[in-house]
Amino acid sequence: MLAHNICITVFCKPKDNTELIAKKLLLLVPFDNKKEKIELKKTNATGFNEKKITILEIYLEKESHTNLFLKNLAKNLADEQKLLIKRQAESRLDDELNFFLRLDKSKLTNEDKLWLTDKGDCYHIRIKIAAFPHKREAALKTVEKIFN
Repeated sequence: MLAHNICITVFCKPKDNTELIAKKLLLLVPFDNKKEKIELKKTNATGFNEKKITILEIYLEKESHTNLFLKNLAKNLADEQKLLIKRQAESRLDDELNFFLRLDKSKLTNEDKLWLTDKGDCYHIRIKIAAFPHKREAALKTVEKIFN
């Protein structure tokens, strides 16, 4: 087991093509979400300046789903991106052993390219790392294993 659960979210502004963004979100998950009974959750919210936004979310908790997702993610990231993740692993891991990645929304929606970003307009990925013992060092070893 590499992860207890994974949550992938993306915010859609009114001017965004929500359908396209949802389709690309589902492409991150390398299996049929309907057949696997994984819901693409849509939540309407109010963002800054009272602007309406839609939050799309997929939550994975079955080991087969989380492992497939991580394998697919690592396979589709460029080597330089995986190196960057490993170099930044320490700062991407919180005290609860949640590991955070942000993928550039426009690169994914327009170019089908998984590219890390530090900016807000992105696909957010939170990976609850499975580490035994439940310690930071063990979690960092798991991250290394995922992105090797």
